[in-house]
This record gives sequence, structure tokens and C-alpha cells, in this order.
Amino acid sequence: MLAERKVVTKIEANPLLTAREKERSLVRVAAYCRVSTDSDEQLDSYQAQITYYTDYIAKNPDWRFAGIYADEGITGTKAEKRPEFQRLMRDCKKRKIDMILTKSVARFARNTVDSLSYVRRLKAQGIGVFFEEQNLDSMKADSEMFIGIHSVLAQAESENISANVRWGIQQRMKSGTFKFRYNILGYRKGADGEPEIEPEGAETVRLIYDKYLAGESLDQIRASLIENGAKAFNGTVSWNKESIRHILTNERFCGDMLLQKTYIDNCISRKTKVNHGEMPKYLITNNHVPIISRDDFQRVQLELARRSSKRKVSSKTITEQGKYSGKYALSEKLICGECGTPYRRKTWMIGGQKKIVWRCINRIEHGTRICRDSITVEESRLHQAICKGLCNAAACRDEVLELIKSNLSYAITGNEKILDAYAIQKNIERVNDEMNQAMIGFSTTQGDKNKYLEVINIKNSELAVLREQLALANKQVHSDDFTRFEIEKLEQALTTCDMAQTSFSDSQIRTLVECIRVNKKNTIHIVLKGGFSITEEL
Repeated sequence: MLAERKVVTKIEANPLLTAREKERSLVRVAAYCRVSTDSDEQLDSYQAQITYYTDYIAKNPDWRFAGIYADEGITGTKAEKRPEFQRLMRDCKKRKIDMILTKSVARFARNTVDSLSYVRRLKAQGIGVFFEEQNLDSMKADSEMFIGIHSVLAQAESENISANVRWGIQQRMKSGTFKFRYNILGYRKGADGEPEIEPEGAETVRLIYDKYLAGESLDQIRASLIENGAKAFNGTVSWNKESIRHILTNERFCGDMLLQKTYIDNCISRKTKVNHGEMPKYLITNNHVPIISRDDFQRVQLELARRSSKRKVSSKTITEQGKYSGKYALSEKLICGECGTPYRRKTWMIGGQKKIVWRCINRIEHGTRICRDSITVEESRLHQAICKGLCNAAACRDEVLELIKSNLSYAITGNEKILDAYAIQKNIERVNDEMNQAMIGFSTTQGDKNKYLEVINIKNSELAVLREQLALANKQVHSDDFTRFEIEKLEQALTTCDMAQTSFSDSQIRTLVECIRVNKKNTIHIVLKGGFSITEEL
């Protein structure tokens, strides 16, 4: 039987599938471009680059357009700060791109490390980078050396530009023509282009300074601002301690400008560092209208230093001074007449009734081992005695002020040798440590305790002398104007102190009183600022 004749039938290819396969075989090409400034000329160049690469890729039949990635007005020294460049890298990792076009090595990166790192990373993924200006293809064997050379040149150019910009900024600082930054509460740009006071914000700034000088803590000020709905710089009622501290330490509020508080270490890392003296600073005084007087600003800086210098309470030592408390003025002022340790406010429960008392911290924490004869004082009796003492001071106000004026003026303008406050503070710390060791020995020894008591008494006397020296040293560094301001403040406080006054005022205590010593004979010794003292019975 004969086989049937073979018949071959041609089945035409599916045109849709053919086109799809051809599409897959095309090289997916993306372009990266960047302009480094926001000038009109550069922005024109930016638009021109986008148009150029779009047309350039479309004209090549073997290429398929994979997008334009363009960073506008962003420096090229740090790749992580270029969002479009990072998007390009992510798309390459997702295998969406086969090749990258860019104008030059400098446009790709001005950082040598970044340039080579990203080129190598892309090469490992099978993705080449073509630099038009240098006619370099990163996929070729000898390309890396030339890319490295051009990257070094690009980085050097960036460093030179950065140095020129930095020089220009410093020249403006030296000449006092540096622009005022309006990132601050209480100021706005006036019609003449100069800073002017914004009333609502300025009132908040003054309130913060007044409250701090009145003895309130940062937490208390924060709570008060939130409660009263005071707006911060960002327009919200969102306050924290750091924002308040920034207002208290910013010299711009007294009309000055301190320039170059921070600096950028180099154009590559662009890390901002606090200037601790590595770079020069430039202080421009009377640069703009102040919100706060220079006297108040200086007083706040002194108060900040005083509060921060207080040692924190610790169970490891016996005579700690304690951290600053803005809640009770007496926490800062009330001192045990027997051992020199501050008193602490305590709440007792007696017969189901609350009773507020003040006790020596040594007595609270260590019983009678360290401080045997200190007394416990009811708060109501203590307040009455203090009010009586201040009324007596107000009754002889002229005499008090004369003594204060004499003492403060002498401390600043007298012929005494200027004392080194830092050295005195170090001596105080040393003597405190020695006294603490003696007290620890006193509390732990099973033998003769008299030798430890003798050391404690000697060290306590040394501390009293050193603290007087420190007070004198601190006053010596201030001006006569500050002395006048302090005297005026004390005079005002004494004037407002009614001779028949019975209500206790924390504000008056902070303003008028240097310290109050509680004696074992049920008396208190009130020492006013400037040296005037009064003794009252409890």
C-alpha cells in the first residue's frame, strides 16, 4: 500500500507574540541627570537634559525608554541625599533597567567613594553606566581606572567650590552682614527687610524669662505654657524642656547674634558639628531690636549655671547638696545649723492628720549618727518666722539697702585680688569629698568617732570660707551695671514687702534671701543677699 503524499502547512507566527519577544530583546535604558543650583540658567539646563535624553533614547531602535531620573537643586557629594538617584538604584535592583546614561562622572557623583561603589554595584548586577562627556562605559575592562580619575577630579572641584562658599560666608560674618534667620519665636521680617518684634511671640518669650528668674523650673514653665495655650514657634501648643532651654540661652532675644555656633566638617560627609572652638565665632551686638534686656539675659545665664552646678542626690554620699527644685524656694535656702546640710520637706501622718514639716537630710537618711541635734520644724511655724523676719527687714529698708549696696559694690570694684572661680570650685569639690569620707568613717567605725568628728568640723569650716570666696569670685566678673540692677531688684522686693505681711511668698524668698540657718535653740538665722542678717524665734 502506497503512503499518502506529505503535505506541509505553514502556520503564521502570532504577530502579538513576535512584537512582545522583540520588545523583550531591547535594552532598557534610563537616564540620570542633576543640576546643582536653583539658578534660572541651571533650571533651563535641567529641562534641556530631560528633553535631550528622552529624544536620545527614543531614536535608538535597540533601546527601550526606561525613564528619566532627575535630581533638581541637590548637591552631588552625598548619594543618600539624592532621592531620585536612590530611586534609580532601587529600580536597578528590581531588574527594571539594563543601562544608565548620564552626562558626566561629576553628574553621577562628586564623591570618589560613592562613584566607584555604585558603579561596581551596578556592574555586578549586569548594569552598565555610560558617561557621555568622558565616553566611558563602565562595563568595559579598563573603565574603572578612568572613572576613578575623573571622580577624584570631580571631588576636588566640589571641595574647591565648598571652600569658596565657606570663605564668602565667613566674610559676611566678619562684616556683620549675615542674614537674620527667622526660625525663632517673637520675630518676623519687617517692611524694611529688617527683623521686627512679633507681639504675641515676644510676650511668650518675656513670660518664660520672668518665670525662670522667679525660680520656676523648666517643667513648671512648660506646664504653665501649655495650660495657657501659649503658641510655640511652629504654631502649636507643643512645648518641651529643650525648646524652653533654647529660648533661655539664645542671645538673639537680647538683640545680639553669635555666628558659626555650628559648622560643616567637610563637603563630603556634610556632618554638622557644634563649634567648641575649632572654628572662629563672630558676635554681633545690637544687631536688631531686643525682646529681653541684656541684664535679664545675663541673669538667666548665671541662674542656668547655678542650677546645673548643683549635685544630684545620691545614696553614695552623705552631704549631697541636692538637685535644683523650682517647687519650693526653701529647698534651696533652708540649711541645718548643726551639719550644714539642706533641709527637706516631708509629710507626716499623725493621728490620721497630715502634717508638713522640714527636716535635715542627714537626719532623715542617717538618723542621729551624723547630725544629732538638728530640729524638725513645722512648715506653718517656719513660714510665720520668715515673714516676721522679712517684715523687720522692710521696716529698716534704708539700712538694709545701704549695707547691700556697700557689700555688692565692694565685691566687684574693691581692691581684693580677683579670685579664680574655677579653682575655688575644684577646691570645694575636693573638701566635700574629704568630708564625705570622714562622715562615712564616722558612721561605719566601731571605735573612737572623735577623730572623724574633728575632721568633719574642720572641713565644714573650710567649706564655709571657700563658698564665700566663690561668691566673691563670681561677683567680681560682673559689671557695675549688673550690681546696680541687683540692688534695684532687691529694693523693689523690699518695697513690696509689707511690714504687716503674714503671707509667705516663694518669689520673695528667691529674690531676697541668701540662706536660712535652722539652729537647735528653736531659732532661725535669715541672711539676706548682700549680708544683712536677722534672727527670729520659731
